[in-house]
Amino acid sequence: MTTVQKIKEIEDEMAKTQKNKATSYHLGQLKAKLAKLRRELLGPQGGGGGGGGIGFDVARTGIASVGFVGFPSVGKSTLMSKLTGTHSETSEIDFTTLTTVPGTLKVHGAPIQILDLPGIIEGANDGRGRGRQVIAVARTCNLIFIVLDVLKPLGDKTIIESELEAFGIRLNKKPPAIMVKKKEKGGIAITNTVPLTNIDQDEIKAILSEYKMSNADVAIRQANATADDLVDVIEGNRVYIPAIYVLNKVWKNFLIFWITANKQQIDAISIEELDLLYKIPNSVPISSREWLNIDELMEIMWRRLDLVRVYTKPRGAPPDYSAPVVLRRGKSAVEDFCNAIHKEIAKQMKYAVVWGASAKHARGQKVGLEHVLEDEDVVHISKK
Repeated sequence: MTTVQKIKEIEDEMAKTQKNKATSYHLGQLKAKLAKLRRELLGPQGGGGGGGGIGFDVARTGIASVGFVGFPSVGKSTLMSKLTGTHSETSEIDFTTLTTVPGTLKVHGAPIQILDLPGIIEGANDGRGRGRQVIAVARTCNLIFIVLDVLKPLGDKTIIESELEAFGIRLNKKPPAIMVKKKEKGGIAITNTVPLTNIDQDEIKAILSEYKMSNADVAIRQANATADDLVDVIEGNRVYIPAIYVLNKVWKNFLIFWITANKQQIDAISIEELDLLYKIPNSVPISSREWLNIDELMEIMWRRLDLVRVYTKPRGAPPDYSAPVVLRRGKSAVEDFCNAIHKEIAKQMKYAVVWGASAKHARGQKVGLEHVLEDEDVVHISKK
C-alpha cells in the first residue's frame, strides 16, 4: 500500500469515528499516524522537501517573497505581469504557467519578490499534477496570495486551504502555545493554564504513545488547543504564513451579475453569494484585467509582510528618505540595520542616535547595537 493510500485509509476511518470519551485515545493515535505519513510526503522522496525541483527552484531576491497560489486560469499571471513588468504567460487555457516565474516589485522602497506558481488542483498534496513542487515553494514564502475567481471563491478557498494544510502550511495562524519536553523518566505529566475543551488527557497520551514518548512534560497555555495543535508541535516542521485571499475578476463578473439580475436570471452569482465575498476574512476584491483596487491590495500586502523601514541620517545633514534600509520584523535591531548596509559598520560603531517610534525622546535617543528599531525610524551612526 502506498503512502497516499495509507493516508486515505486513515482519513476514512477518522471520518466514520464519532468523537467521544471512549474514542478519544483511538482518534489521537490516528491523528499522530496521519501526521507521520504526511511527513513522508514532505520529505525529499515524497517530492516536498527542501527544493521544488527543476523549474521551481529560483534565486531569491528582495527583502521578502510573496507566492501566488490558486487554481488554473484565475488571473495569477495577469496580476503578476502587470505588477512587476515580468512576462508570465497568460491564457484562458488551464496550466499555462508550468514553472515558477519570479519578478520584483518595489513597495515603499522595499524590493519584494513575486513568485507566480503554476495552478494547483485538488489532490495536489498527494502528488496530482505538480502540486507538491508548487506547495514546496509556497512553504518558503513570507506571504501567500491565494487568488480566487470571484464567481466560485468559497469552494475553491476550502480546497486550496485543505491542500496547503495537508502539506504543513498553517495560514494566518500563530504557533500553538504548547510545550512538549522529553525526559528520561517520570512518565507523562500534563499541565494546562486554560481549560482543555477540545482535547483530553487520553488523546494527549495516545498521541505521545504513537511518537514513542513515554516520559514527557506537556504544558498547554492556549485556549481551545486541539490534538492537531499538539501534533504540529511534536512534528516541528510546520510553517506559519500569513495569507491574503485575492478575489479576482470582480469587475467583469459584477457586470455579469448586474446584467443577469436585470433579466431575472441570476445563475452566475446570487445576492447572498455577492454579500459573502466581503465577509471572507483577509480578503481583497480586485480586477487584475481592469486594474481595480490594486492600491488597496498593495497596502494590505505591505502591512501583512510587517517590514520595518529605517532611514539614514548623515552627520550634519537631513535624513535620506529616498532609500530606506528595509528590515524584517524580529530582525530590526541597530546591529541588523548596520549589517544590512555593511558588516564592518557594526564593528566601527560607537553609538547610534535614533529618532522615531522606538526612541524615548522626540529629540533623539542614544542607543547601542541591541536597540530594536520601529518602522520609519531615523538612525545616525557615530563611529569610534
